[in-house]
Order: sequence, then C-alpha cells, then structure tokens
Amino acid sequence: METVAGLVGFARSLRFAGMACGPDRVQAFLAATEHTGLAERSAVYWAGRLTLCSDPEDLARYDAAFASWFGAAPPPVAEVPSAPRPARIAALSTGSDGEDTTDDDPIKAAASADEVLRHRDLADLGEAEREHLRRLLAGLRPDPPSRPAVRWHRSRRGPLDSRATLRNMLRSGGEPLRLTRRHRGRRPRRVVLLIDVSGSMSPYADALLRFAHVVTRRAPASTEVFTLGTRMTRVTRQLRQRDPEHALHAASKAVPDFSGGTRLGETLRAFLDRWGQRGVARGAVVVVFSDGWERGDVSLLGEQLRRLRRLARAVVWANPHAGHEGYAPVQSGIVAALPHLDGLVAGHSLGSLQRVWSWVLRLGGNAPGAASAEMSMTRDAGGSPDAGESRDAGESRDAGESRDAEGSRKAGRTRKAG
Repeated sequence: METVAGLVGFARSLRFAGMACGPDRVQAFLAATEHTGLAERSAVYWAGRLTLCSDPEDLARYDAAFASWFGAAPPPVAEVPSAPRPARIAALSTGSDGEDTTDDDPIKAAASADEVLRHRDLADLGEAEREHLRRLLAGLRPDPPSRPAVRWHRSRRGPLDSRATLRNMLRSGGEPLRLTRRHRGRRPRRVVLLIDVSGSMSPYADALLRFAHVVTRRAPASTEVFTLGTRMTRVTRQLRQRDPEHALHAASKAVPDFSGGTRLGETLRAFLDRWGQRGVARGAVVVVFSDGWERGDVSLLGEQLRRLRRLARAVVWANPHAGHEGYAPVQSGIVAALPHLDGLVAGHSLGSLQRVWSWVLRLGGNAPGAASAEMSMTRDAGGSPDAGESRDAGESRDAGESRDAEGSRKAGRTRKAG
C-alpha cells in the first residue's frame, strides 16, 4: 500500500511540474509497474516515461522529477536520429528575366513556384518545368459534372409526395399520417474531350492528354477522349490506365497522326457518324481543344459543329491562343465555329485548364456561378452566345427529356392496362 502511495505521489509531483497526468495515465502507470516490478530503477523509469508522458516537452520535466523523487539520475537514453528533411522542390524561373526564386523557406518557394507555373504558357516551359507541371497535373482532382436524375426516391427531406401521402391516408381510413417526401438524385453528366494533336498543337498535346487522363481516371464511366488531326482516334481505353506514363505511352501508340495536318471538319464528321449520333455526344458537355487552324473545308467544319451542337448539352472550345494578350478570333476555323459554341475560352496554361473545367461544371448543370469570370472573357474575345441563354436552353432540353421519359412510361402503363 505504501508503494502504491509512493508511485501516486510521484505522479502528483509530475502534475505540479506542469505535466498533464490524469487518472487514466496514473492507472496505466500502476498497471505497468505491476508487470515490470520495482526492483530495478530503470524499469520504473521506463514504465513511467511510457505511460505518464504525452508530449516531447514532458521528457525533460519527467527526468528532473524522477531524479528528485527517487534520488537517482535517470538511465541514459539512446539518441533517436532526427527525421530526414523533406526535399525541396526545385524553384522555377520567373520567365520574365530568367532569374530563379531565392526564397529560403522551402514551403514558400514551392508555393511561389506552383503559382508561377500555373500561369505559364505550356509551349514556353523547359524540361524541368514540364516535369513539375506533370506532378501538378497528377495531383488534380476534378469533380465530374452531374445532372438531375429522372426518377424520384422517398426521402426524409425534400418536396412533399402528395400521391404517396394520400395513399397512406386512404389505407388508414382517412386519418392523417406522417407526410411522405421524395428526393431527386443526380447522375453523372457525360464529358467528351476532343484534342487536336496536329503540328501546331504539338507543344500542348502532352499536357492536354495528361489533363484528359486525370479527368478520365476521375470519372471513367462518363468520360470519352478522342484525338483529332488528319484522323479521328478514340483513346479513352488507353487513358483509363492508372499510371499516367503508361497511359500516355499507350495513347501515343494508338494515335497515328501526331504532329500532322489539321482537317477538323472531316474528323468531326467521322466522330459524329461513328460515335456522336450513337449516344456518346447526346446530352454531353463537349470540349474541343484546338487552335482553329483548319486546312480543310471551313464550311464543312461549321456544318459538323452545328450537328454537334444539336446533339450535345453544350460545346466549349478551348483555344491556346485565346489566353494571349491582343488575341482576336480571326482564324478561319474559329470564325466558322463561333456561332455554334457555348464558350470560347483560353487553354494555354494549367490555370486556364482549371477554368475550362469550371465551364464544364457550370454548363453540365452544377456549380452555379463557377464560371462567371470566364464568361465575361469569352464575350470580349469572340462574342460567343450568352452563357445564360445556353444554360436556359440546356435546362429546357433536360426538362423536355424528362417529360418525354415520363410520357413514355405513362404510355407503357396504358398499353399494359389495355
């Protein structure tokens, strides 16, 4: 009993020294000394150190209290090697004067380098900067767009389900029961990425395909990726691989016309004939990454974009040149495409790619207000159709699709009843 009182007194002295030794830690200390015994002073020392100390700052106070209470110096403790210092991310050049960042704080230097790289043109990056960009792209987690589902489900919250509530009342003889409510869930909205891999777009092709790989990995069931040049190639299956290097290598082997010519009209017609009208583009948000340097028939490009606009929920054109100061949409391909686009946005940097995705979310039916800044830029650059009108038109199409689906179900029930 005296031994227990002595150990509890030692724990009380630790509390006087400023350590947080609660009753639970004191109980653990007593239980530990039952196993180790009190014959060896080092066993008591380690039993108390492991159970009573909760912070690295407690160690010095514990040693001092142990030496004062038990009248002996604590046993020597082997030095623990310090944790390795995290590697510093290589600083990027500012691009304006060629000088590197000189901040001594690695965290500030990394954040500054990321911010500088975020606004750099992808075509002007060096090899080290491209490697840094690949790591940033691999860390993106774009949320997929979604649309309202057709079916309603019972839920504790949401609008009142009057029919279900009346049916419950009829079953109970007209007595009022708990109100029945329903909820309408959301389903993923398909996204189609059409990437121009012709010679004029070759400085951007690697980053655009890596961006497509991140989007595909995030929502593999609702994302389709095609490359456009002199031929149309579907690379969705290759980009579904987990490792980005393996995915890019497989995609490069599948595309036969890298850095070739540009026939956007013909490749878009091939896409629509083979994939678009079969359902890939129906109700989807389609993003075309291209500079608009069309070498084929421009009228054919306009005609195919009109077909695409009738099928898709929205069509956005991401042009690398649109992010440069003084840009004007005077290229023949852009001029033919503008009347059929919901937005002409910049696609020359990591930051612009993130803004492109905010357009996809907004036009896909969620994240209201996410693309307000880019909408004003589009109106200045190319006078594209008003985004609010396009959004209203898209919602009207969705409402029409829902009404059509409801009408089909009613017709089916009527035929079965007959």
